[in-house]
Amino acid sequence: MSTTSEPQQTGGQQQIRVMVVDDHPMWRDAVARDLAENGFDVVATAGDGEQAVRRARAAAPDVLVLDLNLPAKPGVQVCKELVGADPTLRVLVLSASGEHADVLEAVKSGATGYLLKSASTEELLDAVRRTAVGDPVFTPGLAGLVLGEYRRLASEPAPAEGGRDEPKAPQLTERETEVLRLVAKGLSYKQIAERLVISHRTVQNHVQNTLGKLQLHNRVELVRYAIERGLDDA
Repeated sequence: MSTTSEPQQTGGQQQIRVMVVDDHPMWRDAVARDLAENGFDVVATAGDGEQAVRRARAAAPDVLVLDLNLPAKPGVQVCKELVGADPTLRVLVLSASGEHADVLEAVKSGATGYLLKSASTEELLDAVRRTAVGDPVFTPGLAGLVLGEYRRLASEPAPAEGGRDEPKAPQLTERETEVLRLVAKGLSYKQIAERLVISHRTVQNHVQNTLGKLQLHNRVELVRYAIERGLDDA
């Protein structure tokens, strides 16, 4: 999958490229139709995990709306493979399950957000828009669960890497550290932009630069890094 795809410009506005993956045809078609009717560019759909991986790599969506319970390959594995190959891909899980284990597994696999299928169409549309710009989107009550898991992970010792000495920590700028601290506190990119009086795009750039410097792949790893260093309490 391309790592440089940008949302298409349509009528002066960015059109978000979306792919919908669900094994129930009526549900899949309804979600795709709702998205298309509200200005999203639905570039592909898929009904099973293997098909989802193939088509996503070919279609290069900005956002993957993904069910977890899929034949051929489970949704978490689809997410892990695609985000591993392209960390710029945003994944919004849309699931009937609100089980904590499912939510945490999805986030660990690289999902940006998690929405229950009981959500309204308006909530789904807003979630896809926010997911496209990297904001973590969770059905109410699940965000605290995820942040708690970040903290638990951060309290665990990091695995040793062949006995090598840990390399010197990369040097972040003052603004990058400030943005990282707010990310660790659970703020969305929009909230960070408002707090620091900078643009949403500037926040995204700082996060991408920080990911590159720290050799991390996604927001989950970034938050864990920040909490390990106590930045969430600063």
